[in-house]
Amino acid sequence: MPPTPPAASSLDEDIVVAFSTATQALEPLQAAAYRMIGRAACQIGQDGHQLVCRLTPIRAKGRADRNLRAEFLDLVTDENLRARIEAKTEGTRNLILALAFGALAADSGA
Repeated sequence: MPPTPPAASSLDEDIVVAFSTATQALEPLQAAAYRMIGRAACQIGQDGHQLVCRLTPIRAKGRADRNLRAEFLDLVTDENLRARIEAKTEGTRNLILALAFGALAADSGA
């Protein structure tokens, strides 16, 4: 199910983006925030049924802040996709690891 469009508002220079907890997990937001290091500081909190991300731009070499919100949303989308792929391929990944380590265990026992 695709995430609901986030709400946004601006306080001072911060960029605030809110996501519904019904459609957005915390972990992809944390990963996206981590990937923003160097461009913005990100605080993530919960307000009722919303996860609220406050991005504070880091001024560096005249980089435009207006694209910061779009960049963050792109990273959140990317992290959500990564989480979905990880969940869908977990069984196959575990099988491959079991076969690989099983072969290693068999080789070391000989």
